[in-house]
Amino acid sequence: MELSVLNIKGEDTGRKVNLSDAIFGLEPNEHAMYLDVKQYLANQRQGTHKSKERNEVAGSTKKIKKQKGTGGARAGSIKSPLFVGGGRVFGPKPRNYSFKLNKKLKEVARLSALSLLARDNKVALVESFTIDTPKTKELISILGNLNSTGKTLVVTPSVNQNLVLSGRNIPKVKVATASDLNTYDLLNTDKLILVEESVNVLENLFSA
Repeated sequence: MELSVLNIKGEDTGRKVNLSDAIFGLEPNEHAMYLDVKQYLANQRQGTHKSKERNEVAGSTKKIKKQKGTGGARAGSIKSPLFVGGGRVFGPKPRNYSFKLNKKLKEVARLSALSLLARDNKVALVESFTIDTPKTKELISILGNLNSTGKTLVVTPSVNQNLVLSGRNIPKVKVATASDLNTYDLLNTDKLILVEESVNVLENLFSA
């Protein structure tokens, strides 16, 4: 597919770039995208949740009343889960939620996400631009010129510190490099803004 190259004012420069069908023209694999997003979210979990069981709570182990003759149920310890302040039955324990996926599957997932965005006309191509100093107002103006009002992912060929600092304080805007793209960010955006040189980075990355 061909995309017109825009400038930071949102104007057509008259140039067009042919996007590779091997990256932006595939049939999306929904299951691969699901697994990759599932792994991404699982890896974000700390897994430090913990509740005390009956052998861990503070309290006496003395039998609190006699076994029979009270008319009530037997009770052997104040630490029983049946009492307020007692231990919890089968409570959460620290665990690692992460799991592994094949590199090939993760690559298919990212390509599927890129193809899905291209199919839905959510990709914009912008000629190279730089921000001399971190200035949020300047980046907001550029995004406004590109008609980007919702969730936006700006992809640069390499780390642009001024651009990152300008965008980190804007809600629903994320700046990432082409080599660090992940399926979750691609699917969680309404518009993908590609800086022109980042297309070559993507082609070199996935052709390898």
